[in-house]
Amino acid sequence: MTRHTLSWMALFTALALPGVALAHHAMEKDGKWVDDAGMTLYTFDKDAGGKSMCNGECAKNWPPLMVKKEDEAPKDKWTHVERDDGSMQWAYDGKPLYTFIKDKKAGDMTGDGMKDVWHVAKP
Repeated sequence: MTRHTLSWMALFTALALPGVALAHHAMEKDGKWVDDAGMTLYTFDKDAGGKSMCNGECAKNWPPLMVKKEDEAPKDKWTHVERDDGSMQWAYDGKPLYTFIKDKKAGDMTGDGMKDVWHVAKP
């Protein structure tokens, strides 16, 4: 995470903005989870048992919200799930989180309802 991102996170935390939950990896905005760039996060109905079922080509279109070395440890409903390749992905309330390649700017939600198995992640 860059110093710039950390500065913004510190600012948000200091301001204690109403309706905004903040973590190193995501924040709540307008009733949905977004990553640190403001991109909408999604869940996948086929994920089960705390495991991501979106790998290979699927993960190219639905990039997982990956755990970075500087991220905090799992806490409360935020957990890590191990992917098929051994990397770690963030999950909320047991559901692995993803962005969508067709979302082009912060706030886009073009993946919501896709194939009736992709949904905007909500707190």
